[in-house]
Amino acid sequence: MKQFIEIIGFAKNYKNNVIQSLVFNILASLFSLFSFAAIAPFLAILFKTVDPSISKPESFELTSRSLLDNMNYFLSNYIQQNGEESALLLFCGVIVIMFLFKNLTTYFALYHLAKVRTGVVRDLRTRIYKKVLQLPVSFFTNERKGNVLSKATNDIQEVEKSILGGLQMMFRDPPKFILYLGTLFIMSWELTLFVIILLPISGILISSIGKSLRRKAKKGQSKLGEVLNILEETLSGIRIIKAFNAEPEIGGKFKKQNDLHFRINTKIHRRQALASPLSEFMGAILVSIILWFGGRMVLGADATLSGEFFITFIVIFSQLIPPAKAFSNAFFKIQKGAASLDRIKELLEEDLRVKEVANPKELQAFENQIEFKNLSFKYEQDWVLKNINLSVKKGEMVALVGPSGGGKSTLADMLPRFYDPLQGEVLIDGENIKNFKLASLRDHMGIVTQESILFNDTFYNNITLGVEDWKEEDVENAAKIANAHDFISQNKKKYSGLIGERGGKLSGGQRQRVSIARAVFKNPPILILDEATSALDTESEKQVQDALDHLMQNRTTLVIAHRLSTIQHADKIVVLENGEIVEQGKHEELLTKKGVYKRLFDLQSFA
Repeated sequence: MKQFIEIIGFAKNYKNNVIQSLVFNILASLFSLFSFAAIAPFLAILFKTVDPSISKPESFELTSRSLLDNMNYFLSNYIQQNGEESALLLFCGVIVIMFLFKNLTTYFALYHLAKVRTGVVRDLRTRIYKKVLQLPVSFFTNERKGNVLSKATNDIQEVEKSILGGLQMMFRDPPKFILYLGTLFIMSWELTLFVIILLPISGILISSIGKSLRRKAKKGQSKLGEVLNILEETLSGIRIIKAFNAEPEIGGKFKKQNDLHFRINTKIHRRQALASPLSEFMGAILVSIILWFGGRMVLGADATLSGEFFITFIVIFSQLIPPAKAFSNAFFKIQKGAASLDRIKELLEEDLRVKEVANPKELQAFENQIEFKNLSFKYEQDWVLKNINLSVKKGEMVALVGPSGGGKSTLADMLPRFYDPLQGEVLIDGENIKNFKLASLRDHMGIVTQESILFNDTFYNNITLGVEDWKEEDVENAAKIANAHDFISQNKKKYSGLIGERGGKLSGGQRQRVSIARAVFKNPPILILDEATSALDTESEKQVQDALDHLMQNRTTLVIAHRLSTIQHADKIVVLENGEIVEQGKHEELLTKKGVYKRLFDLQSFA
């Protein structure tokens, strides 16, 4: 029920539709009730039980005796004036009209609820996407992409199907149930009391199965996330899988997780299948008790209930069973959807480890230097960076080199605040970068990574990423500086041509030059180049390196380099090993020290 209330909270933007749907459902229940209530006078006419000598009742009360007396008085008068066939036709017409209005109001109730269902799904998906964009890079280091995709797609679909489907029943069936039950109380409180006593017993049985269903459903959705993750990895690495004949191995992993999901899902459906037969069986028990107890009231010496009223009572009570049955089905659905809602909430409530301070400043301009001061950081237990002290003056090119795992990329990631240091601080012109707006800080930076991150869009939109107002000539100038203009111009649609998913229509060198063009177009004062040429062949590397040289002119650049030949002209080379700065200086100075840098340089020269 907690999850149901939470979904109601998500639907607050559609309260007018919710209210209108509820009103139409109440009207539908009333029309339905009137149509069944008309059965009593119909039976009285059919079985000729109307007393023609009955006098007008002194008053009208909500009791079975008063209702019976008033009905008999009205019928006797009408039959005397118009005949039995006319009375029969009248009540047949009343039943038809009541059902017509009942179905019209039911349609309008569903009409208004449709916007609530689709709107809540849209809003949930939007909130998840916004949260994904807000989450720090560290979240995606630990979380599987397939799991995030599962929450944004399958879990939301499950919420729509289960909880919002249950919401539809909750709006439709409780008003009907309450009205029918109230009418039964008026007709015979003794009979109705049996219903109230026995209904909680079935509720307890259904609730116990529902709790088990929710646990299984949460496990099933989690397992589906693992299945999607393997599928995403397969699509991303299909070339390597085929090249290493790894289809049986990867296929085995997929089959294992898929089979686990199959077994869990089978148990979920089997438990869910109990809802309908269980509620129907409980309904049959209730009807049997009513037939026994009510029959005694009709056949007894005092005859406290007429035959037509008893039959009408049974008909109206039979209409209680579908809402009760639907309510139990809705309960099962909500329990299944609650597991998905819990997983969605886990993502929406994920802590934003990189946060802005209250009233952050705008970074107007970069004037003097960047400083890493007493900086330490770890992902889990082991320190990746230890007491780093480093300054980068405006206009300098500073290279970060060293063995793999030394902390080079992590240190560079501190500058745009992909991560925040656990100890120490990063300063720009003497101001802690945490005091700046994130967007303002990142506006001053351009990043070119080893893997070219491109989108399935046009050259224009990839180069102008993040910039709203731009001119075509500025885009082309950026591409020329990045040595990308020639191959873009050869495309049939030129800059309006699509580059394919992840730039799949381009070579590695071409993708990298488009990434560089993007950085050139942004024209940032600070550049971060993370092994931007390490994955390229010699010819492509030369073209990309020329583009990078153009890009770095008159900019402050932090270069992470694997190939030392590309950074020999750097103003400062910083050698990182095991998270510590072990050496720093110019190329020639470091060679004379015969330390870590000299060893790495000799290894590459020998190679």
